Amino acid sequence: MCASFHPSEDLIVSASLDQTVRVWDTAGLRKKQLGGPGLDEGYPGMMDVNGNRGGTSAAAATALNVQAELFGTNDVVVKYVLEGHDRGVNWAAFHPTLPLLASAADDRQVKLWRMSETKAWEVDTLRGHANNVSCCLFHPKQELVVSNSEDRSIRVWDVSKRVGVQTFRREGDRFWILAAHRSQNLLAAGHDSGMIVFKLERERPASAHGPGDKLYYVRGRELFCHDYSRATGGSSGVDVPIASLRRVGQQAQTDGIGSGPRFLSYNMHNPTEGNILVCSEVDGGCYELITFSLTNAGGSVTDGKRGSCLGPGVFLGRNRFAVLDRHKREIVVKNLNNETTKRVSAPVPNVDCLYDGGASGRIILRADDRAVLFEVQSRRVIGELTAPKIKNVVWSPDGSKVALLCKYGVVIANRQLEQLCSISDTVRIKSGAWDVSPTGGTNSNLFVYTTLHHVKYCLPTGDTGTIRTLDNPIYATRVVKDSLFCLDREARSRVISIDTTEARFKLALANKKYGQVMHMVKHSRLCGRAIVAYLQSKGFPEVALHFVRDPQTRFRLALACGNIEAAMESAFSLEQQQGADGKSRDVWGELGSEALRQGNHQVVEMSYQRKKDFDRLSFLYMLTGDNEKLRKMLKISNMRNDIMGRYHNALLLGDAAERVAVLEASGNLPLAYISANLHGLDEVAERIKVAIETQEGSVEGLMEKVPVGTKKGGRLLQPPTPIVRASNWPTLEIKKTTLEDLSAADAGDEYEEESAPAAAADTGASAGAAAWDDDFGMEDAGAGIGGDDDFDLGDDDMGWGDDLDGLGDIGGDDIAPDQVDDMAAFNEISGDVGFQMPPAGRPPAGCWVANSSHAADHMAAGGASSAMQLLHRQIAASDFSNLKGSMLGCYLGSTVSLPGVPGSGSMIVPLMRNDATVHPGNDSLPRTSSTMRSLVTGVRMGYKYFQTGKFNEARNAFTEVLSQIPLTVTDNRSQANEMKEMLEICREYITAIRLKEAITAAGADPVRSTELSAYFTHCNLQPVHLLLALRSAMGTAFKHKNFIVAASFARRLLELPDMRSERNADLRMKATKVLQRSEQMARNEHTLNYKENTAFSIDCKDFVPVYTGEEC
Repeated sequence: MCASFHPSEDLIVSASLDQTVRVWDTAGLRKKQLGGPGLDEGYPGMMDVNGNRGGTSAAAATALNVQAELFGTNDVVVKYVLEGHDRGVNWAAFHPTLPLLASAADDRQVKLWRMSETKAWEVDTLRGHANNVSCCLFHPKQELVVSNSEDRSIRVWDVSKRVGVQTFRREGDRFWILAAHRSQNLLAAGHDSGMIVFKLERERPASAHGPGDKLYYVRGRELFCHDYSRATGGSSGVDVPIASLRRVGQQAQTDGIGSGPRFLSYNMHNPTEGNILVCSEVDGGCYELITFSLTNAGGSVTDGKRGSCLGPGVFLGRNRFAVLDRHKREIVVKNLNNETTKRVSAPVPNVDCLYDGGASGRIILRADDRAVLFEVQSRRVIGELTAPKIKNVVWSPDGSKVALLCKYGVVIANRQLEQLCSISDTVRIKSGAWDVSPTGGTNSNLFVYTTLHHVKYCLPTGDTGTIRTLDNPIYATRVVKDSLFCLDREARSRVISIDTTEARFKLALANKKYGQVMHMVKHSRLCGRAIVAYLQSKGFPEVALHFVRDPQTRFRLALACGNIEAAMESAFSLEQQQGADGKSRDVWGELGSEALRQGNHQVVEMSYQRKKDFDRLSFLYMLTGDNEKLRKMLKISNMRNDIMGRYHNALLLGDAAERVAVLEASGNLPLAYISANLHGLDEVAERIKVAIETQEGSVEGLMEKVPVGTKKGGRLLQPPTPIVRASNWPTLEIKKTTLEDLSAADAGDEYEEESAPAAAADTGASAGAAAWDDDFGMEDAGAGIGGDDDFDLGDDDMGWGDDLDGLGDIGGDDIAPDQVDDMAAFNEISGDVGFQMPPAGRPPAGCWVANSSHAADHMAAGGASSAMQLLHRQIAASDFSNLKGSMLGCYLGSTVSLPGVPGSGSMIVPLMRNDATVHPGNDSLPRTSSTMRSLVTGVRMGYKYFQTGKFNEARNAFTEVLSQIPLTVTDNRSQANEMKEMLEICREYITAIRLKEAITAAGADPVRSTELSAYFTHCNLQPVHLLLALRSAMGTAFKHKNFIVAASFARRLLELPDMRSERNADLRMKATKVLQRSEQMARNEHTLNYKENTAFSIDCKDFVPVYTGEEC
């Protein structure tokens, strides 16, 4: 049925249906294949020096070979035959290190066998399977036997105790085969439907941080203290044994799977002695309190204080701790004598775990997908956030931040449990630790976490990245500079090197430590597209310019930060690489667009000339009023035989004679004749007339087609005269920041160097060492951004002269053949780089979304999607059709459109509600269309319509108010309370109006109409409106002879304060008569679903009462 090799010896074990297990010795076969000792003696089949095989003839050797192929040889012999199974044996396997065998058979038993040099015998029989045992094997790392069976179960047996320690069952599938991973704690089992891969137990070692540089962890059954401060020779520290842990639960006599400790908690509030809670999941959860001396950790240990709990325990103070009762899910507070002092109910349901709260008396509760920060003494909830599947909580060294490790993500919050950032990953998070480096600014700001195969980092700003890969999973415990201290799966302390340069760079950039940023740019190896893309996304493209050398990338970065000089430098480099044609023209076009945005006309002019975009160049000269260069463009068009270019330039110049000449040269003689006549060029018009008649044409009627003296008539077109004639737009002169110039990173920007602790002790020396040297001067900076502020383009290759006679090959016979550049005749340009555009501010919509979580503010900013998400989260809205009008009102009412100058678009001006005294800047909030005043007005209109019996109009008014309430912003708590009251008013009146409509529809049914009239009187209406409802209900009940109900309505009507007024005298008299008559009759004609003296709520769907205590 099976056969397998021994892991180290020359043995094979086989299992057969003949109810035996055989062990085979393969030493002879190995010697034969590898040429072992005894070569001079000769083996059958070996050749001697004379060519004979082992002293035998060739014929005899052939006969032996045939016999060996048919019947086998004596190279493999049976060493042991093991008999003991009653049925066929399905599987047999060797122990990896011990002389043991395990076999599984159809007699539902697993047998253990021991071998010696001379014999093998049965050790024990493991019984428990209910059907044929298919396979068995020894665990590669633990003294366990794992077997599976056709009874749909996998059983784990302890080899030393010969008892079962765990059983896994699968309904509906029989198990057939098992396999174990050589190095990892993984098992695979094949069943009828496929295969499963599983672990026998969790491999995360239980650990907890102690005071100072100490770590407490459990290895096997021993509690150790690892002292990082005593690290020597590259080791992570020294292990000091604290105590031996006792076995607990039903498996106290064996090292059962899952019986090891799961959680450790150290009492950081007690400086005089050490207290550790060791928690495990045995028998549903239990804890053990261990107390020891901090001076002599292994000398005096007190234990034996145990109890039951759910999850980990948490120390609340110096002499008390809290555990979660696994039955009632209550928080149980105990002292160090294990005596219960208090029981506190959890503030939220479904609490299943406690974690440290970061301060005395605080704990974090895990409930479903939420984390709740709870103060036990005052019994109040301090904070709450969403964090699905929390596995662990790690507090920063200073207690200012906490990292919630989830199954597939990390949530970082502050000490009040307010979320700072949240990241997600595609693989499971294993562990995490905060940086505790004394220098560098990363202490409590850099969180390093590990996954199955990676070490990654996370910053409170939300930035993440990968540091390095891992061969095997580790569990991080401490991060110091570029060293990660961790525990492996065997609970051995290790130190691995990591490079956190990228994380420190991003952290310094987020904290605006620009001196440190530029120091890292100069001295660290930061490169790659990822860091460049990060700088661009964060709005710091000028930083990337310092260490990017690719011209294309530098060009994009320079445009992003508005650095025209660097962009021009990169554009020239790209032009030299790509040539004058091709993609270089696109580069000059992009540069021209950015320069035009900044108002740098000189760079725009140069870009258009390099791109040979003559039309835009002519239009630029017209806008700037440079008629001289515009005439040169006309001359260039004439040389290039560009008819349309000549006409456009003549049109922009207002040169009527040139336009007539262009029309005449292009063959449009009638248009040329009309244009000459309109502009008073009589001689030219006469000459053109002769030309038309020569070609057998006529000019009669041409001038009649052009209306003269009207708006549509022909007239002289002159270009507008520029108001301001200047080279560039005026810009603010500002000093280059540290991020733009390396020379600005001087000693004035204090950057704390990461130095050795000995050097850091001398404060005076460290202050001098922290100052930056002179190597940040312009010598190095010039290589990155250009050494001079004045960008001179006056060399021979790029000069623009005034003489336009020597342009390139444009078709003229009098053009010199060696002058081929169309751009060689323009004036020289000098860059005005002393000014710089001020940085653009944030758009109002972006500020509104960032400053508010109200749906109205998000809708005013145009964020319909985020507004709907907020409404769904806050009021569970799913159908937004009823809110469409209010949402559009918020969007349209937050801005006003002002007409601009003629020919330009309208200007959109945001309206803000917090700009009464001063402009709020980035803290602005939009003005919304719906206000408390409009809501009050809508409610009053609904009252008016209800009073006059216009129920449809009243219903529309209350519905409109109801749709505006979610999108109305209140200024204070009193307004919020008023809005809640209006919400109740609208709900009650809309229900009352629907009941009134139902009463009208059920007029033919006396029972239903009376019931609905009764329900109508229980709506929470204004007294004047309740009077009308009671009068109507009284009349309906009396009419249908329900006298008892009519009497109750009459009594309620007479008790109203308004009935005492003179205007209601007639109604008071009628109500008195109805009451007297009804009391005389004292019966109801019909049985009604109405109990006057029992409180009830109205089911607004079916209009039936739901009495108190009944289920809806």
